[in-house]
Amino acid sequence: MQTALLLAATEAQQGGAAAKMTLWELFNHGGWLMWVLLVLGGVTVFIFVERFLAIRRASGMNMGFMNRIRDYISEGKIEAAIKLCRQTDKPIARMVEKGIERLGRPMSDVQTAIENVANLEVSRLENGLPFLATIAGGAPMIGFLGTVMGMVQTFMDMSAAGGTVDMALLSGGMYVAMVTTVGGLVVGIPAYFGYNYLVARIEKLVFQMEANSIAFMDILNQPVQK
Repeated sequence: MQTALLLAATEAQQGGAAAKMTLWELFNHGGWLMWVLLVLGGVTVFIFVERFLAIRRASGMNMGFMNRIRDYISEGKIEAAIKLCRQTDKPIARMVEKGIERLGRPMSDVQTAIENVANLEVSRLENGLPFLATIAGGAPMIGFLGTVMGMVQTFMDMSAAGGTVDMALLSGGMYVAMVTTVGGLVVGIPAYFGYNYLVARIEKLVFQMEANSIAFMDILNQPVQK
């Protein structure tokens, strides 16, 4: 009876030691693919923070901007309106500036010029997002690849041991193999949510750009004060 209790206590201590394995030890057990996932995780953080700040800078707009543009154009102060646009480092201001530079041409040409600038601005805002979406889809697949490779290695080790089913060897190889799957999900899930969040922010900004474009075209249709 005492011997059985001692064996149980020894097994519990061994299990406790295994459970206390540090994250760094788990990371190393995952193999070289964990380094790939680590790099992808760093790239995900960089892209998200950089794009978030860029979109926030582009979204902030002075509510009185369009009112001042309206006043300048209605008073015939075209140079002052262009100067105001250049002092306002925002996509909407660059759109309006391009439209002012096309004054005197048909309204369709003015609208086309504004739309071209808007497309360029949206393209700049979306820079890096395709790569973020690729990480969101690719990181879990890389993690699954590591798991499959780990399982193959486990069964190869069992085969080299004579084909006997060693539960300690099998369970140890399985939890090591699953580390890469966890790593892939840890990278892929934040990348997925981050990508969709940034896309939603860009769509909101595009709506603001369209609204201001319509407001600017309405300003051009107003008579000039003399």
